[in-house]
Amino acid sequence: MSAADLNIAVVGAGPAGLALALLAQRELPSARLTVFDTRSVEQDVSADPRTLALSLGSVQLLQRLGRWPSQVAHPIVSVHVSQQQPGALAGRWSEPTVRIDAAAERVPMLGAVLSYGALVAPLQQAWLEACAAAPGRLVSRFGTKVASLKPLDRAVEVDADIAERFDLAIVAEGGVFAEQSRKALAHDYGQTAWVGQVTLEGMPGGMAFERFTPDGPAALLPLGPGRAALIWCVPSEEDPVASLDDTQRVAVLNHLFHPAAGRVTGITPLKRFGLGLNAERTLVQGRVVRIGNAAQTLHPVAGQGLNLGLRDAFELVRQLGRSESVDGALRRLELKRAPDRWGTIATTDFLARSFTWRWPGLGTARGLGLAALQRLGPAKSMLARQMMFGRR
Repeated sequence: MSAADLNIAVVGAGPAGLALALLAQRELPSARLTVFDTRSVEQDVSADPRTLALSLGSVQLLQRLGRWPSQVAHPIVSVHVSQQQPGALAGRWSEPTVRIDAAAERVPMLGAVLSYGALVAPLQQAWLEACAAAPGRLVSRFGTKVASLKPLDRAVEVDADIAERFDLAIVAEGGVFAEQSRKALAHDYGQTAWVGQVTLEGMPGGMAFERFTPDGPAALLPLGPGRAALIWCVPSEEDPVASLDDTQRVAVLNHLFHPAAGRVTGITPLKRFGLGLNAERTLVQGRVVRIGNAAQTLHPVAGQGLNLGLRDAFELVRQLGRSESVDGALRRLELKRAPDRWGTIATTDFLARSFTWRWPGLGTARGLGLAALQRLGPAKSMLARQMMFGRR
């Protein structure tokens, strides 16, 4: 069977699953596609406030689908990375920083920030419209839980109310680390991410901030004038945030972030999530492919989780469209995605673990690395390109 003539099940109608389904229905015109998701189609997904940070490469991939919600996305035109309390460093090295600017990289933006609902709602609407236009080929199974996937000879059985045979099942339903069963590579970082939004005075427009602190990384992502999404990572044991009220949290944040970020004046109620690495050794297992959080859940320190999943999705469709056989396409997918996938996992894991190490001089070394990177233009540009487009 040609890879283009497949009967494909997509499990999970989040950003990665819907993007894959929309691209596949366009690039694989002979393929039959069924999208499963536990949420009802009547559920107003547009109200989901969770914040997503997308790289420029992800924005461009979604623009190709014609449903990028540019009117509600907040471009990131500059990224400011700094370290608090870098140990023995002093004087001009006491606040080492790296600044990456879109203009210097000759791109319109480094990425964009928007809510989960603002992205998923137009993608879901586009998929439903495609299903209405091609009801014999495209099927929506919202409000349907997939109970299990059973491997068959060159196929997979999808058990969702009834058992059905598909040539390929793509799992894009991930969830958060604390709720997942453990995969082949798993590590609990012993860290908690507190997430929410803050209001600020004096925050530069379009600038994202990442701050390395002794407790862990913290980030501010632009959400328009005077507003930013907050990701604040701290140790889970003796959590220093849990017992604070909002006034105290505002005070701590103003001490924590670099002065260039402006002054925090207000904060929303924060939610917390446990952080860890949870990754499959391979994307492909027989005729089941896992992408996004179903394949790898990462620490948010580098902001690459969804971006990695979207690159998985688009490369899978590309290989299916170019290959004469399904198995050949899946083998090439593993080879093509391995450098980007494992490079991103290794970098994120190293950074996340480094905040739990208490080695003498580690903060000093990290600060020196930031200072050196700022002065090495080619290296900084290479890092910027990798963050925008992944490893190529």
